[in-house]
Amino acid sequence: MSDIPLAAIKAAAEATDLSVGQDLGHLLPPSWTTVVPTWFAEDTPSYDWAGFVVGEDEQEAILWGKSGGVLAGVPFFDEVFKYVGCTVEWLLPEGSVIPSGSKTKVAVVRGKARHLLLGERVGLNMLARCSGIATASRKFRDLARQEGWKGVVAGTRKTTPGFRIVEKYGMMVGGVDPHRHDLSSMVMLKDNHIWATGSITNAVKAVRRVAGFSLLVNVECQSFDEADEAIAAGANIVMLDNLEGNDLHAAAKQLKDKWRGKREFLVETSGGIVEGSLTSRVGPDIDILSTSAVHQGTGYVDFSLKIQPKKK
Repeated sequence: MSDIPLAAIKAAAEATDLSVGQDLGHLLPPSWTTVVPTWFAEDTPSYDWAGFVVGEDEQEAILWGKSGGVLAGVPFFDEVFKYVGCTVEWLLPEGSVIPSGSKTKVAVVRGKARHLLLGERVGLNMLARCSGIATASRKFRDLARQEGWKGVVAGTRKTTPGFRIVEKYGMMVGGVDPHRHDLSSMVMLKDNHIWATGSITNAVKAVRRVAGFSLLVNVECQSFDEADEAIAAGANIVMLDNLEGNDLHAAAKQLKDKWRGKREFLVETSGGIVEGSLTSRVGPDIDILSTSAVHQGTGYVDFSLKIQPKKK
């Protein structure tokens, strides 16, 4: 196993500070659009009774931002309305901060009245959720940077089934690392893997035989001794789970001191990290801070879509 370049990982952390308007839509896999028909199948499983009332005259609708937050989810919103034959003209770039306290015109959507209303709730629900995650992510990233910490702020895999691609996308727009996207993206050995195999060493060696050199191995640890065993076995990342305060920072420093010049690895802190406790978990020997608080239980950014009255 070859050691990972620590400097390269830290450089990647700073690269998560994306510029406003940078097009992350190019990252999306070709298959992602297949989720959009399922959203419509859920929302309109049978007749569109109210749509019958408005008919199919060409109309314009204004997308209004009604609460403060970071705008995220542009490619998904575009695809929702493309599916029903409408077009979207954005007036603000993705990643923009929508000011609080007043309504902000965000986009203009054009199409047949019935189709605008078919896409309305599907598009707004997605945009509100994705923007809420981006807003929380931006806040966490900014708090860490205000402390002068240059490590990686990351989300987790505790996402909504079927909606992960949107939630991970929101994290990236907000400026945090999306962490692993799925079980195939990185090897993470947690307590159940270790208990099932008998030891950290057994688990790491077993997975190395099949994962090869190209996948990072991250091991969840509860103490300095467990992390030390994981590094000796060949782990690239040790997650000091639920360690806090002096226990966390002392263990991280001890690990860095012991293995300096012998092996490169990263120290991750995780477990129960919320906005109020973030600053106590960062430090000179911590490389990654991962939290589900940027996407679980986050607020929504409020949007509305209003068809413009017909001119008389």
